[in-house]
Amino acid sequence: MTKHSKNNTASSIFTYAEYKRLDYGTKKQRLGNESMRVFDACSLCLNRAREPLVCQEGHLFCKECVYTDLLTQKTNIKRQKAKLEALKKEAEEERTRAREAARERVLQDFERGQLGLGGSSALGSGVGSKAGDIKNSGKESTTPESDEKTGSKRKQPSDSSSSFKFSSSTVSELQEKAEQAALKKLEEEQAERMKAKLPDFWLPSLTPTATAKIGQPETLEDAQAQMEVAKTVCRGGGSDSAHNLAIKNLIPVKFTLYTPSSSSTSATPSTETKKEDAEPMCPSCKKRLSNSTLLFLCKPCGHVTCKTCTDTLVRPSKQCIVCDVKLKEKDVIELKREGTGFAGGGLAETSKSGIAFQG
Repeated sequence: MTKHSKNNTASSIFTYAEYKRLDYGTKKQRLGNESMRVFDACSLCLNRAREPLVCQEGHLFCKECVYTDLLTQKTNIKRQKAKLEALKKEAEEERTRAREAARERVLQDFERGQLGLGGSSALGSGVGSKAGDIKNSGKESTTPESDEKTGSKRKQPSDSSSSFKFSSSTVSELQEKAEQAALKKLEEEQAERMKAKLPDFWLPSLTPTATAKIGQPETLEDAQAQMEVAKTVCRGGGSDSAHNLAIKNLIPVKFTLYTPSSSSTSATPSTETKKEDAEPMCPSCKKRLSNSTLLFLCKPCGHVTCKTCTDTLVRPSKQCIVCDVKLKEKDVIELKREGTGFAGGGLAETSKSGIAFQG
């Protein structure tokens, strides 16, 4: 074994593989043909579609896959609504507790202040009278001026009922101010907690490294408003082509399969193409369909034709070339495809966002 094979990382220069490992920021890579979904494959299971259905935007699915996905989405929406209702009830209970605590605190402060003022005067008068009795026992004041001065310094109320006046309006104002302050502080605390507690479809955006997106719920009311209008969506499109999807909007697809002629002498039972392995073709020009072919679907009947036959036969005559059903311009839907792996054949490059260099 040579020294270089033992110390293949001890070179003074970087190899191409080592250089690519040190890339930072957004990474891009070209996709090959093996990374592309086949045109007749399901967008969910990536296998050949069985009982294929297509949405209004041209995304292809298996019947079983799309039904299961839509049912799962509806179940998740119901569960999210139930969680939001529980959070709303919890928030209402917490708001009620905060309001009651603020009201109790205001009452306690008011009563403590009133009792402190009234009790101190009574306590001072009682202590002064007892001290005066002990110190000046048997002595009487002979100067009226001293009595007047003493009376002017400490005036005892003539009626005991006038020493304490309870103002309900003052207490109500203090309660209202304290409740508003407590509720405002509580709403701020709830908003901070709800950012990491709201159960909805934007969980990846709630991570600490994620940036705020337009439409992201910040409060419980916003989340409830979004969940009220939440509908099932199509999983075939990306974030740039997201759209709603319902079972009634699905369209059945009828591919014309290539089958060898029964009169051909070369066709034997062992070599005959099975239905599962038969390749779709255009019913007009008999061209084999592939990812390099633009495909169009006739919405009323579900037949699929290539772009050339669609532009030359279907659109001018406004009818299907297989079953002669009448078509409108909106009844011709293009089937979505991922590409061929070539630069001009569709999706040929993917990117992955990473952390930029922070030096």
